[in-house]
Formats: sequence, C-alpha cells, structure tokens
Amino acid sequence: MSDIRDNEILIEQSSGDVFADLDIELDAKDRMKNAIAREITHLVESRGLTQTQVAQILQTDQAKVSNITRGRLAGFSVDRLVNFLILLGYDVDIHLSKNSSEKGRVTVHSPVAMYG
Repeated sequence: MSDIRDNEILIEQSSGDVFADLDIELDAKDRMKNAIAREITHLVESRGLTQTQVAQILQTDQAKVSNITRGRLAGFSVDRLVNFLILLGYDVDIHLSKNSSEKGRVTVHSPVAMYG
C-alpha cells in the first residue's frame, strides 16, 4: 500500500482487501460468507428492494436479512448463504482445483467487482 499526505492527514491506499488492511485474518469459509453477503447486499440495493421483500424471497425474517447486509454472519453457514443466492436468481458455479501448497484457498469471482 502506498501512503499519501493531504494537509497533514496520512491517507493509506487500500490493497483492495479491507480485512488484510486491518490485519484481520479470515479463513476460507469467512471469505466466502463475506463475498456472498456483499453480493446479496448489492442485489438489495440495486433492485431497490426492502429487507422485508428480500426476507419473503429467502423464506426467512427481515432481521436475518439485516444481519447479512450488516456483515453479521456468525449465524449463517456457507451452505445457507449459497441457498439464499439461488433463491435470489443467481447461478453458483464451483470450480475445484488442487493447490500445490498444503492448504487450499478460496477465490470468489463475483459480479459485484464489476460495479463501480
């Protein structure tokens, strides 16, 4: 990251990963959950839907939709969030490949990256 000074205020440029910028390590499941939650949040905003309307589509309650849009994901499994995406009309494509290191990683290719 590069630093920029603006009238004595140090502005640190983001790496594009807010969690890494804050020295927060996420495991693969948490990265997936965050990516899915961002996508659901973007969908709610872009379609102009209320949380109640989304809750009806997801067959859940508005409080759970609120938790998702606020990034409070502790009560949600990856499986449940993927099912929510499917109910919202998303296609979910999972590609598995062997990693040369001992641990694998999760990379989410989301259309949200295309939004400005």
